[in-house]
Amino acid sequence: MPVPVGAYQTGPSCWDRIKMGFTIGFCVGMASGALFGGFSALRYGLRGRELVNSVGKMMIQGGGTFGTFMAIGTGIRC
Repeated sequence: MPVPVGAYQTGPSCWDRIKMGFTIGFCVGMASGALFGGFSALRYGLRGRELVNSVGKMMIQGGGTFGTFMAIGTGIRC
């Protein structure tokens, strides 16, 4: 099938790729923060509200850190 003349397919822009890298990294970091933060909080004997606050804090910190590094790595590849 012939390709129509003048119809170029463009991919996502560099900024879109950086945002996608941050989003994927944030999700992976949140999942790892939930696992590692949950196990460490349970090991320290936290229960109830303290457990939820501790695990939530670890999830946000892990997501932000890993998302930032993924965004930087994606920006370097652009």
